[in-house]
Amino acid sequence: MSHHRNPRALLTPAMHSVLDRMARAAHVPLHALTPQQARAAYELGANVLDLAPVKIDRVESFTLPTRDGFELPVRLYAPAEPKPPVLVYLHGGGFTVGSIATHDVLCRSLSHLADCAVLSVGYRLAPEYRFPVAFNDAFDALQWVAHQGAEKDLDCSRIAVGGDSAGGTLAAACALQARDIALPLKLQLLFYPGCTAHADTPSHHSFRQGFLLEASHIHYFFDHYIPHRAEREDWRFAPLWADDVEGVAPAWFGLAECDPLVDEGIAYADKLRAAGVTVDLEIYRGVVHEFIKMGRAVPEARRAHMDAARALRQAFATSEPT
Repeated sequence: MSHHRNPRALLTPAMHSVLDRMARAAHVPLHALTPQQARAAYELGANVLDLAPVKIDRVESFTLPTRDGFELPVRLYAPAEPKPPVLVYLHGGGFTVGSIATHDVLCRSLSHLADCAVLSVGYRLAPEYRFPVAFNDAFDALQWVAHQGAEKDLDCSRIAVGGDSAGGTLAAACALQARDIALPLKLQLLFYPGCTAHADTPSHHSFRQGFLLEASHIHYFFDHYIPHRAEREDWRFAPLWADDVEGVAPAWFGLAECDPLVDEGIAYADKLRAAGVTVDLEIYRGVVHEFIKMGRAVPEARRAHMDAARALRQAFATSEPT
């Protein structure tokens, strides 16, 4: 990415105005709050700029068992027709905030536009549950779909995994683990995933302040989830550090241009491509991290939903896992 001398000049007018309104509202920054307070604040703000929720034929909340006996909350969104393909969706929020509720509108949108089922996963959050619990929960949900999904009338031969931000990290890591156990996936759908260990790419510097996801938030989240720096080079946290990415599921990336995470997203896309993985990369110009949840204010959000849904439909339409 070319990094601009005045990065704010890259923002679209609509994005600029959203950031200005946020700055004027002057909420206490997340990193100044306890994780519990931060979660509550994020829940309150999560759907403010989101599109209106789409009506889905079947919405069902239930729990599934994890490897350590925890009952993992999930919510299934499914179209009326029998045996739809399924996207296992992992919400963003720095492994610390976010929930099934904060990503309800997005999951409905993807289910509706891609005409598939979406299983949204309420994985356990830090600091109460540190690395690798979120990853284990995510992968347990994915395996549950592969082995038990038929109980919920899902087509277990057509599974994708996806997520945004920290959820994108989890989705990318799940795709690596799925390859290792020969669990075939049709697609990994990655909205601005975190991919590297130390928040040290040029875009982390260019967009460190004033672009929604700030350097101080990233340190806050990392310190809660994975306080030991040496652990951060584990591929389950930093997929870019994986030794070998050959044979993982095809990937669709939706990145935001004005996002500290944009460089590592591009780097991971390049790494996958170099290993012969099919990659589709979209960079949405002039928008910031979290933009896909701002459809009411930022037209690029709606476009990203459509693009992601098209990628899902195409992936689910291919007959054989490659």
